[in-house]
Amino acid sequence: MKKPITLNSHALCPYVQRIAIALVEKGVAHERRVVDLGNKPQWFLEISPLGRTPVLTVGDASLFESTAILEYLEDTQPNPLHPADPVERARHRAWIVFGAEVLDTIAGFYSARDAVTFEAKTAALRRHFTLLEDHLSEGPWFSGADFSLVDVVFAPVFRYFDVFNEIDRFEFFDGLTKVQAWSLLLAARPSVRDAVSEDYNALLRAFLLRRDGVLATRIRISGAA
Repeated sequence: MKKPITLNSHALCPYVQRIAIALVEKGVAHERRVVDLGNKPQWFLEISPLGRTPVLTVGDASLFESTAILEYLEDTQPNPLHPADPVERARHRAWIVFGAEVLDTIAGFYSARDAVTFEAKTAALRRHFTLLEDHLSEGPWFSGADFSLVDVVFAPVFRYFDVFNEIDRFEFFDGLTKVQAWSLLLAARPSVRDAVSEDYNALLRAFLLRRDGVLATRIRISGAA
């Protein structure tokens, strides 16, 4: 008998989205439980050593940190999302690490409290996506015909920009034709689309306003709140 699997999640967490996408792509039956990270219940603190999402509960075991969970799913579930070749697999793992770096820069962008920091983070994001443009395959996915964990990891990254681009014209992807095409394909994939609730964009805008940084000011000016 298979052990029940539960994804303990938060509505906005991009790392949760990684796991949600991978579970669907692998055809793994699971439940999803949303956690209020502003008021963490005791049961969650008991299964999450770091007090953050995602946590994947498999029977009586609880796994934390998204990269570790993704590797666990690769080890135990069908429909592999890593390439079979060890060299390519190592390269993909390196790009997954880079995906976390991009998410860190995004957090710095939306949290920036002054114009200098905001512009620096804007420029850093442009550099990140230019680097991706230089290393993307001809498509449709990151490394060609097969949807992989790198695609899983970057899908939540691009989702932020659906909201950012409603706020202002940031030119993050201008001239980056492969990045643009990749982001649109990811957004249309059912596993990616369904990894968040229908009110995700509204929840994200509300979250950005609470950060009360430069981006929040632009939201108020644009009327995108």
